[in-house]
Amino acid sequence: MNNTFKRIAALMAGLCIAGVALAQVKVEGGWARATVQGQKATGAFMKLTAPQATRLVGVTTPVAGVAEVHEMKMDGSVMQMRAIPALDLPANQAVELKPGSYHLMLMDLKAPLMMGSSVALTLTFKDAKGVETKQQVSVPVTTGMPQGHDQGHGAHKH
Repeated sequence: MNNTFKRIAALMAGLCIAGVALAQVKVEGGWARATVQGQKATGAFMKLTAPQATRLVGVTTPVAGVAEVHEMKMDGSVMQMRAIPALDLPANQAVELKPGSYHLMLMDLKAPLMMGSSVALTLTFKDAKGVETKQQVSVPVTTGMPQGHDQGHGAHKH
């Protein structure tokens, strides 16, 4: 009887640990900027909150040949945009991907992103132990930030 109890306790502990490891990153307010015919790149934006310290290490989407995590920041008096290998997501702290800051860059678009459609994104995260997880999200395509978002950089275009 004692052995059975130990096995059940070990199984329950394992399930609890697996539940923590598989906890998803909360994605809020996601959107992608609509494009016009001939435009080959755009940005996607959202707020990410991880239940434990993790990193956003990649993004893929069927609508673009290339998708990267990018940052924009001032370098002296020049605004620089560049791909970054990872974006740290501290535990339980929202990190906002927004125009003029961190964002997802979708390049080599296969077709224009039309207002009112949506974009499927697969986000890749890596936890402190190096375990990668993928999370699929769908974001609406719009011409600017949805109502209720900080619009300080709303006029920024890629």
